[in-house]
Amino acid sequence: MPETSDLSVLIVDPNPSMRGNLHNMLNQAAISKVEYAVNSGTAIRLLMKKPFDIILCEYDLGSGTDGQDGQQLLEDLRHHKLIGLWTIFIMLTSEAIHSKVISAAELTPSDYILKPFTVDVLSGRIARAIERRAIFLPTYQLIDKGDLREAVKSCRAAELQHPRLAADFTRLRAELHIALDEWKEAEQLYADMLATRPMAWAHLGLARTLFEQQRHEEAQEALLQLVETYPRFMAAYDLLAQNHEAMGQQIQAKNVLEDAVAISPHMVARLRHLGGIAYDTGDIGAAERAYKQVVSKAKYSEFRDPEDHVNLVKTLVKKGDAPQASGVLRDMERSLRGSANVEACRAISAAMLHELSGNDIAAAAELHLAAAALDTARGLSTQLKVGLVQSCLKNNLEQAASEVMMKLVNEADSDVTMEAAVDVFEKAGRHDLAQGMGQQITYQVQELMQEAASKSESGELKGAVFVLRQALRKTPGNLPVLFASVDAILRQLNMLGWEAQLAEQAQHQMQVIRKIDPRHPQLESLKQQYEATQHKYGIAT
Repeated sequence: MPETSDLSVLIVDPNPSMRGNLHNMLNQAAISKVEYAVNSGTAIRLLMKKPFDIILCEYDLGSGTDGQDGQQLLEDLRHHKLIGLWTIFIMLTSEAIHSKVISAAELTPSDYILKPFTVDVLSGRIARAIERRAIFLPTYQLIDKGDLREAVKSCRAAELQHPRLAADFTRLRAELHIALDEWKEAEQLYADMLATRPMAWAHLGLARTLFEQQRHEEAQEALLQLVETYPRFMAAYDLLAQNHEAMGQQIQAKNVLEDAVAISPHMVARLRHLGGIAYDTGDIGAAERAYKQVVSKAKYSEFRDPEDHVNLVKTLVKKGDAPQASGVLRDMERSLRGSANVEACRAISAAMLHELSGNDIAAAAELHLAAAALDTARGLSTQLKVGLVQSCLKNNLEQAASEVMMKLVNEADSDVTMEAAVDVFEKAGRHDLAQGMGQQITYQVQELMQEAASKSESGELKGAVFVLRQALRKTPGNLPVLFASVDAILRQLNMLGWEAQLAEQAQHQMQVIRKIDPRHPQLESLKQQYEATQHKYGIAT
């Protein structure tokens, strides 16, 4: 544990006298490495440059006029990974804010301190948080290195070594199993916890494992009970909405999100979700309200997303409200810094407005600009790009549509498969383009198979596995690719040593093969090869 004098603290508070008081208190507690941020934007810019051990953040940061509140700042910091697991984030609140707002927050800080407070209270809370961090730090460091298997073992040992924090380590261990897609193991941990202590987080964790195992009816029953028992536990509403969507119950999902927003209106991600599902279910009024709140609440974020403006323009165009949609487009042009992302979103929005006014030539010109901007844009959603493909098809821009879709399929982090890409063109009534797209992707996969075979023959075993992973991403149900991938993984494991994560990939791929063709003659041979590799390294079967 670092000495108190070594701790670095960031104070986030718009009030200069409060910043001064906090600084004096910290000095009395022998903490001298103190810096200030007057709002969320300043805090984010500082945290982009360097980490801090402790963040003391006022909840009321002037969200109505000068920026986000403390809860929205915490959401941004966690989502964009600007603070690590070991960062201590303490929220400073009034009694009224704590009882009315914080009780609905699922993104919880390390601690809350109610104002007014003394130096003894502040130093005591910091000491408690530092002590806790020191106990968790070895596990956090393993997680940060990506060694989740060892982190699970670390949690298990810590549960015995620190019985006072056993429940917290059990929770972290369950979350690690979830990160490893080990739903059964996580389910058992949550069930064991609930057998002794009825914790809300354990109820939610159990429901999540049921959801991920596609046991949707069981998940729904658990979540409905959770919402009834803990009506302000907002993460339960979010998962319940996802579960309704998975069951095809779109209207129920929208209703659940509306209930959640009524309780906790500040979570931007939830508002985006509500806007999308309201639009898809034809409730344009609800979509408009949600997207307007998203644009408003994200206005002061350092991570403003121009897609929020696109979604609002799309909704207003659907409503036929050209004046409001034009105003949103002007706000995007005026308030967002120029980038390829902004240009793509601006052009897509402008094209929608031109379509509404019947100016097809101008719409086509903007769609060409949007397609060109995608070449240098980064991080735009799959949904927006597929929407651009659909708009291009609607405006008879076949080449642009095919080029955008092919780039999307070829993106390293894309989740668009050949089947999904072809389906977009089929639904647009363009069977000819669908066939062409399928043929192009099939040819690419064949080339990747040949490249992998060449790498394998020349001893580049890791390269072969990587190339086949690319092929599988494009065609996840392709049996020849699946067999080649499992074979390549087993070769690497046999020649270069056992890797648990890689072995799990092989297991998963064999499960996929079994689902597609449980009687395939090569399946038993692969299973035997896998077990022989396990035996070679003394791995229990």
